[in-house]
Amino acid sequence: MRLVLVGPPGSGKGTQAERLVSEFGLTYIGTGVMLRDAIARGTETGKHIEPLLKQGLLAPDPMVNEVVAELFRSEGRPTCFVMDGYPRTYSQAIAFDALLKQQYLSLDAVVNLTIPDDEVVRRISGRRCCPSLQCGICFNVNFRPPQVSDKCDRCGSTLILRDDDKEETVRRRLGEFHKNTDSLLSHYRQKKLVRDVSATDPVDVIFENIIAALRGDPDGVAAKH
Repeated sequence: MRLVLVGPPGSGKGTQAERLVSEFGLTYIGTGVMLRDAIARGTETGKHIEPLLKQGLLAPDPMVNEVVAELFRSEGRPTCFVMDGYPRTYSQAIAFDALLKQQYLSLDAVVNLTIPDDEVVRRISGRRCCPSLQCGICFNVNFRPPQVSDKCDRCGSTLILRDDDKEETVRRRLGEFHKNTDSLLSHYRQKKLVRDVSATDPVDVIFENIIAALRGDPDGVAAKH
């Protein structure tokens, strides 16, 4: 099975990707992780990407396309996978289509996780993270607050609101997401690949609805409970 997950920041793509990997034995391909690794290693690509990500902007398409192409052209290229964070634009989708065709592969479905913007802001702006490099655990004042307000349960450090979790940054990221996603989804809808799944339900229900959508049940389990 070869899948693409689409959804705004805070929609739970990473969580659902992990479950899909476990359920179907897929390879997880998270471009966010790949790009952050380039930043951490101080590569030329990473140096160009870092200031963009700090502003809540997307990395340039050619740069991201090349990172993904290097993986799929490698000797150990994945053949069954779930993509988390790529493609994000119509241009990336076209490049990915061409890349997969070169590798004699094709997508089975594009899972579109839908969630209102205000809920995304509530989820992300509620994050409070430990600044310690040895710890780094994150909490959420709305869903998983620390035992002591503003203190890390693990090491006792004062928790911080990261710049990329601030409301203004989150809304900027959402603006970028919406600007690029309509044409992306339209492209995949023409190919009859899109499966729309609400991301506002509990995590387990979302996953069950994804499985139902992949199996051709448009109602999923949410409507049956």
